[in-house]
Amino acid sequence: MRWHLALALAATPAGADIALVPPVDCALGDTCFVQNYVDTDPGPGRRDFACGHLSYDGHDGTDFALPTLADMTRGVAVLAPAAGKVTGTRDGMTDIAFNAPGAQPLNGRDCGNGVAIDHGNGWTSQLCHMAKGSVTVKSGDTVAAGQPIGRIGLSGRTEFPHVHLTLRKNGQPVDPFRPAAANSCDAAPGPDLWARPLAYLPAAITGIGIAPEPPEFAAALAGLPTTDLPQRAPALLVWAVLMGPAAGDQLILRLTGPNGTVADQTVQLDKDQARAFRYAGRRIPAAGWPPGPYTAQVTLIRDNAVLDSARATTTLR
Repeated sequence: MRWHLALALAATPAGADIALVPPVDCALGDTCFVQNYVDTDPGPGRRDFACGHLSYDGHDGTDFALPTLADMTRGVAVLAPAAGKVTGTRDGMTDIAFNAPGAQPLNGRDCGNGVAIDHGNGWTSQLCHMAKGSVTVKSGDTVAAGQPIGRIGLSGRTEFPHVHLTLRKNGQPVDPFRPAAANSCDAAPGPDLWARPLAYLPAAITGIGIAPEPPEFAAALAGLPTTDLPQRAPALLVWAVLMGPAAGDQLILRLTGPNGTVADQTVQLDKDQARAFRYAGRRIPAAGWPPGPYTAQVTLIRDNAVLDSARATTTLR
């Protein structure tokens, strides 16, 4: 966040008169994750409260994201982060990435479909990018903490399905993970504004699968199912989508079958990224693939510590 905005973040004590619930009906770190936190960098760079790179310059909120478009289609509720009174809504905007072919001009409607809530004592929240036709409240309604108010969508200025939460105190943005300014970096829980501490997730494997050919990154982000494959599949590959990888991270991609190892590759990532995609595998051998179960195992490592691991299985028939 730029210097003038960083200075404007409201200094709020740990015993603040608000306690938030996560604004999404999903399991953080499993079926959803925080893609971007409030930017705490005082210059033109980016930095989240734990000195990670999960933010972008000037970002004044927290982005709770879904792994794929398929997850969005299945429907995930957006919840009121605290009790209060609805002061504004918007609905009817199309769910489409703002830079996709056919996307209409936003004309200042960057928030997309959303809800604004007054929580009292100077606290307000704004929730953005909800699905078209999903907003279930109107101005003047009273909401309880955790009450469904819509669904995660892809409306407004966004490229991935998520809900953006901006929390403000007397009109100034507040980072719910670190409400008071700090000169050090600490990913440990608290002091924060969550009713129950939310763990900081520096990176994650958000998708994994086994495919007979290199898949497109866009297809993986849309949601590729892992299905049974034919014995004459032209190749076997393990693929993975990553959230938040950093330069120097290692990604181990392994695929095993009835006769042992099919692929075993360690990739060193060369830059910080919001999302990344990697795969490894081999072409069909002359004797063909043996029938039976195949298992993909992907492990993400940072500074010799495992950040995340995931598995996927398929059967060749």
